[in-house]
Amino acid sequence: MTILLIGGSPSATSRTGCWLEDIRTRLARQGQHVETLHVRDLPAEALLHADFKHPDILAALQKVELATAIIIATPVYKAAYSGLLKTFIDLWPQFGLRDKVVLPLASGGSAAHTLVLDYALRPVLASLAPKQVLDSIYAVEEQIVWSDESGLTLAPAIEQRVQNGISDLIRALIPLQHPRLSKLQQALPA
Repeated sequence: MTILLIGGSPSATSRTGCWLEDIRTRLARQGQHVETLHVRDLPAEALLHADFKHPDILAALQKVELATAIIIATPVYKAAYSGLLKTFIDLWPQFGLRDKVVLPLASGGSAAHTLVLDYALRPVLASLAPKQVLDSIYAVEEQIVWSDESGLTLAPAIEQRVQNGISDLIRALIPLQHPRLSKLQQALPA
């Protein structure tokens, strides 16, 4: 069972990337098998030309296919998720998230863009047939602080949302890890 973290930031030193790395560390500490894919590391020409035969694109698409859960993190630009992320999602098959649990994250410069996840990214993710799209987490730049000395610091409200999001993700994976237990729970009266 793999949780794939997809970074949609074009910058290698972005707050979004640091935030995603922090979540990767938290999940790994809990014993989860985690892989990370930064879309910026894929060949730009292959992405832009939708070169499905390019070995790096094939490998990235296979990671998406084999993942049980996906955490997608994107910066917000011009009131939308990153174009880099969009080019990658456009390569996914019609039901590319079938039976997967998805946790969307975004960071932006203003609280005015809070709904970008629910009105821009969530509908795209939902159209790809996931088992569940968890509550999105949006943070403004001031809520994600990075320093070389102390590392990543999240504002208390975001810290709580991240803890809740990770807990919700792991809880959503239980029936996928233990299908017999899931069937037993469904058979029990409410």
